[in-house]
Amino acid sequence: MIGIIGAMAVEVEKLVSVMTNETVETISSIDYHIGKIQGVDCVVAQCGVGKVAAAVCAQTMILRYNTDKVINVGVAGGIGSEIHIGDIVISKGLVQHDMDTTSLGDEKGLISGLNIVTIPASDYLVNLVSKTASEIYGQGVHIGIIATGDQFIGNAEKLNTIAKDFGASACEMEGASIAQVCYINHVDFVVIRAISDNANEHADIDFTQFVVSSAYKTAKLITKLLPRIL
Repeated sequence: MIGIIGAMAVEVEKLVSVMTNETVETISSIDYHIGKIQGVDCVVAQCGVGKVAAAVCAQTMILRYNTDKVINVGVAGGIGSEIHIGDIVISKGLVQHDMDTTSLGDEKGLISGLNIVTIPASDYLVNLVSKTASEIYGQGVHIGIIATGDQFIGNAEKLNTIAKDFGASACEMEGASIAQVCYINHVDFVVIRAISDNANEHADIDFTQFVVSSAYKTAKLITKLLPRIL
């Protein structure tokens, strides 16, 4: 069973619309759509925005549906001059930019208990997603670090800090918490984000304009990707 998580309705509705043999189960106020996409057994859920909501969803998927792979899809703010609106960023690793125990002498972003800053995604899934995305879209496909925090980044100063501290290619609000849940449960995962804005002072305007088209890009990618996953 493959779990697919998006934060907003627009990030999962296309996937749910093509699901066959669909049943729905509601747990902790989250609807889990269970069925097949392209003949592949999947469970798809809209987790809601933010790290806690995403973690609750991921843990439930793993425990309730025995998912052996989890894919987080959706949109993100791009970081760096080479990342453009509409591009795809695939996670080689995830960081939590709002984790900060540096006053205790820790490295910024260190995740207590795991004792790492960057949570590594599955090499197998990263390579498969990259190959599939390149076949569909050609250019504009990147593999990089994705930074997560409970903040919508719309400020160049904050953006520059995240870039400097973590070398991230994108920032969003759920991926690293899903990564942490998968990591401690020994479940393979990857985060796929289409860029909806550049996380600067124009982020709110760009996000509103491009969120739908960017989200649909990841849905198109997932429908081609799923039958290839072993």
